Amino acid sequence: MENETGDKMASAGPLTQEQLAAIQDEQVLNDMLDKAVDFEERRMIRAAMRELLKKKREQRDRERAERQQDLRQRGVCAGRNPAGQSTGQKPANGPGSTQQHTHRAAQAKSPNPSSASSSPKVPASPARPPAVGVKVHRSSALGGPNTKDVKQMLLDWCRAKTEPYEGVDIQNFSSSWADGLAFCALVHRFFPEGFDYCTLDPYDRRANFEKAFKTAERLADCSPLLDVDDLMRMREPDWKCVYTYIQEFYRCLVEKGLVKTKKKTP
Repeated sequence: MENETGDKMASAGPLTQEQLAAIQDEQVLNDMLDKAVDFEERRMIRAAMRELLKKKREQRDRERAERQQDLRQRGVCAGRNPAGQSTGQKPANGPGSTQQHTHRAAQAKSPNPSSASSSPKVPASPARPPAVGVKVHRSSALGGPNTKDVKQMLLDWCRAKTEPYEGVDIQNFSSSWADGLAFCALVHRFFPEGFDYCTLDPYDRRANFEKAFKTAERLADCSPLLDVDDLMRMREPDWKCVYTYIQEFYRCLVEKGLVKTKKKTP
């Protein structure tokens, strides 16, 4: 029904913001964006996608707050004092809490993933973790003599496809992919049924990497060329490895007919 609505809108004449705001299905907006040729229409559709993702995130946050409030109320009813302790619980500064305090202190000292993308690059040294390894070597759909031009074209393609997604700003093939959201956004752009992007946590890097790679492997037949454990050991991934993986993902999309190209370039 939503797809039919989108087709009717596209054929009825110029789109309006009110018409786009009435669409609550990301896939419909994705399809409309692929078919749109007018610059102004594409701009409006991207804005509608951003607004829809924002509304879903806000709805999720409200539901989470309601669940937390409900749990707090249940805790009080179960005999907890205002500080959140049950009547039979030992004080927080007792011997039994030493391990918990130690764990929290270790967490406080750990680097914040969100600062990885904004921190300056550190020159390579023997103490720095090794670069991410590429497991499988396969021929790229983007190979050619003008490697620099192809790299920039692929980067521009990634940026255009992920533009509506919150928390994603692709400027390179390294730090822009450090928290895993860029991988998730690119995969979700072509396979929105694979997972709910609005539920992702930018601080849970491992979960984001795993979700993106597993979904791409399951729905696009894209080989998992990047190792999650290697990515977790680094503040930002090696650009050559990210570039190779995106090439492979792009090639798989071309084979499935999800990306149409004459010269096998984005």
